[in-house]
Amino acid sequence: MIFDKNERLLCIGDSITDCERARPIGTSGPGLGNGYVSLVDAFLSIWEPDKKIEVLNAGLSGNTILDLAQRWDSDVIARKPDWLSIMIGVNDVWRQFSGPLKPGHISIELFEETYRSILTSVRNQLKGLVLLSPFFIETNRSDPMRKKLDMYSRVIEKLAQEFDAVFIDVQTAFENYLIHWPTQSLCGDRVHPNTTGHMVIAKAFLEGIGLTWA
Repeated sequence: MIFDKNERLLCIGDSITDCERARPIGTSGPGLGNGYVSLVDAFLSIWEPDKKIEVLNAGLSGNTILDLAQRWDSDVIARKPDWLSIMIGVNDVWRQFSGPLKPGHISIELFEETYRSILTSVRNQLKGLVLLSPFFIETNRSDPMRKKLDMYSRVIEKLAQEFDAVFIDVQTAFENYLIHWPTQSLCGDRVHPNTTGHMVIAKAFLEGIGLTWA
């Protein structure tokens, strides 16, 4: 396992990370919510229980990259994680479709600039960094929202290379599942997955950091 004993993993993002976690910061057990963060914590706790990895959940529903930047100091830097995991981007794209005439849309240029800024502020303090792609549970790559979200994900992949981070392609993980099952088996709105969907994310995360299921 890549974690050392008593290290801290902090997960931050939007509603996909939040999943009804405790406030102000979700900690082990029910405090981590009912999504992939809780599943990752459970697996880490049984994989090598002597390491006692502390997992924190700082997800917040509705967040965009700009929202993360506003609370970065208090919810990330002040928590002093050894490992940091970030999943963000779906709201940055979705709002361009849900309210196309509303002002304040986050362009891909602003998204990249802000993401790079927050990573720069914390990378030297971290042992490890994990960047997860956002996803849209839609197999049609020409779907307008799916197509745009893929563009934002490529930005994140580029930043992962730039900041020596592990990149988790969650979109591909869902595509591999959807070869066998319909979208409706995971969610109704193509954004907020059920427990099976969160297991897809957790499995991709764990495999991405070097853990195997065999």
